[in-house]
Amino acid sequence: MNIKLPRGRFITVEGTEGVGKSSNIAFIQETLQKAGIEVVVTREPGGTPLGEEVRELLLDHRHTGMSSDAELLLMFAARAQHIEQVIQPALNQGQWVLCDRFTDATYAYQGGGRGISNERIATLESWVQGTLRPDITVLLDLPVEIGLARAGARGAADRFEKEQQTFFEQVRNAYLVQAQKSPQRYRIIDASRTLEAVQQKIARVLQLILEEHRG
Repeated sequence: MNIKLPRGRFITVEGTEGVGKSSNIAFIQETLQKAGIEVVVTREPGGTPLGEEVRELLLDHRHTGMSSDAELLLMFAARAQHIEQVIQPALNQGQWVLCDRFTDATYAYQGGGRGISNERIATLESWVQGTLRPDITVLLDLPVEIGLARAGARGAADRFEKEQQTFFEQVRNAYLVQAQKSPQRYRIIDASRTLEAVQQKIARVLQLILEEHRG
């Protein structure tokens, strides 16, 4: 007799450069695991061997002349493999998936930053994802100049990080527009505060999610 497992939760973490995604994803993972939740941590673009190779193409300086449409299609090609190989199987097994960026990043970077219409992105979103959407999206929000200064201190910039500040302003604005459109899904966290203060906010978000999960 096959027992249908309850679907896991799908949590994504979004934000522009330098907002502290890595530190806070590690914090979210640890918090959920302490609560007895089995968590699969992954990232976009990437998450699979194919996706990681696509990631290298997207971030490599040798492809500075990549067209916006090529960039968009590569993002969704990696995402299609990611969903089939990692995300959907984990959710079907009742595991929670914690993903460093997902399609909201495409609306922000390729939509807001590159100027591709939301309608075009939405068409690919429906094709590749079907009805799959994150349950909760944590948006780490930060003034662009602060984020770029933080990112610059980490080391060599990739193809995206070398964009001008105006590009990242458009990305940030697009994220905030997405959050306004989906307030039930988004949780905006002020990432300009101390790491401790940011994680206190995130902990409250996670507490509510866990309470709802346990019913």
